[in-house]
Amino acid sequence: MRAFIFPGQGSQSVGMGVALAAASPHAREVFQEVDEALGQHLSKLMAEGPESDLTLTENAQPAIMANAIATLRVLEREGNVRLVDKADFVAGHSLGEYTALCAAGALDL
Repeated sequence: MRAFIFPGQGSQSVGMGVALAAASPHAREVFQEVDEALGQHLSKLMAEGPESDLTLTENAQPAIMANAIATLRVLEREGNVRLVDKADFVAGHSLGEYTALCAAGALDL
């Protein structure tokens, strides 16, 4: 059996998602979608900090989820890796539970 496991709060860091966004339009789409949904430039905070603001729960949690979903979208659309074909289960720690639900299609981003 195989599972995709998604991280919870505490796994955030300044610079997260920068290389992925630079390399993939699909990742950039996710970060833009999250920025628009939140009405803020979370992707800029993720890229540049400051760390003290990124670690605030209201920023850390959507940043971690955005980064995980962006990574998954790149795997799916550019790597031709379908979650349904590769994983029997999805799970997550704390906030990661919501990311797992989104990855499985139970929730929209």
